[in-house]
Amino acid sequence: MIEFKLDPKSGVPFYRQIIDQIRFGIASGNLAVGEQLPTVRGLAVELKVNLNTVSKAYKELEIQNIIETHQGTGTFIGDTKLSIPDDEKQSKLKTIVTEFTTIASSYGFTKNDLINQLKKN
Repeated sequence: MIEFKLDPKSGVPFYRQIIDQIRFGIASGNLAVGEQLPTVRGLAVELKVNLNTVSKAYKELEIQNIIETHQGTGTFIGDTKLSIPDDEKQSKLKTIVTEFTTIASSYGFTKNDLINQLKKN
């Protein structure tokens, strides 16, 4: 199971962030076929968002046959093979790095400081 995290500063709607996290979770192998997702209500409470936000994300994923909802038992990862195109991964990485460097530079860190710290991890 993945740990969902929403970033209100990203400008990306919360439902879209949920969709992306599930898609990337499947593509990376962190979410397996048949694995149960949190209920709409449970995830909404966990993320402190409106039920409709999670419901919208789940519905869009169902339309794409990425997840399956079984009445009374829950929502599960479907058996659709999913891979993230390289250009989408690179775009996501660029967004992450841009946000990361912006925050770090606001604290006075240089790119070399960041590179040195990343090499230590």
